[in-house]
Amino acid sequence: MNIAVLASGRGTNFAAILRAVKKGKIPANISLLVCDNSKASVIGKAKRAGVGVFLIKRDDFASKGDFENRIIQRLEEAKIDLIVLAGFMRILSRGFVQKFNLKIVNIHPALLPSFKGTQGVKDAFDYGVKIAGVTVHFVDSEMDHGPIILQAAVKIDEQDSQESLEKKIHKIEHKLYPQAIRLFCEGRLEVGDRRVRIK
Repeated sequence: MNIAVLASGRGTNFAAILRAVKKGKIPANISLLVCDNSKASVIGKAKRAGVGVFLIKRDDFASKGDFENRIIQRLEEAKIDLIVLAGFMRILSRGFVQKFNLKIVNIHPALLPSFKGTQGVKDAFDYGVKIAGVTVHFVDSEMDHGPIILQAAVKIDEQDSQESLEKKIHKIEHKLYPQAIRLFCEGRLEVGDRRVRIK
């Protein structure tokens, strides 16, 4: 099974997934990194691991449709079975998502449906909740909305700052995301009525 990771930044989740693949915990290969940011440190991580890198800049295309069509073409060339979003800072179009229905997963640093959007940790911390968390879900045409695969709670202690909470959440992300990807690759996820059943 071939995995493509779409990322725009540091690549900490990319690195966690790669470690799980190398240890045999995920029965698949990371065949491709798609990145839209030439300065992202995830590129160096991929190159050092021998993962193919496809750098593509939105500004090089006249429209979002053209940009996405080029990504789709590259994914099809690489015979990708699963698309993993790992800090890819672009919202995918409805057409892109529908083309790869139930083959795109995302990780969000909050317990969805609470605290959607790009500031999940900050929003949860500012709100004063006692429990934060992490969600891995399939991607659909709405932001942070698709069927939930796995969730894990993170307790917020009184002495926590936003920064310390972020560290806790990242630690959980790096465990939970590889687990969810393994379940997908093993064919153990069954989706019906927005619910994901683990076989």
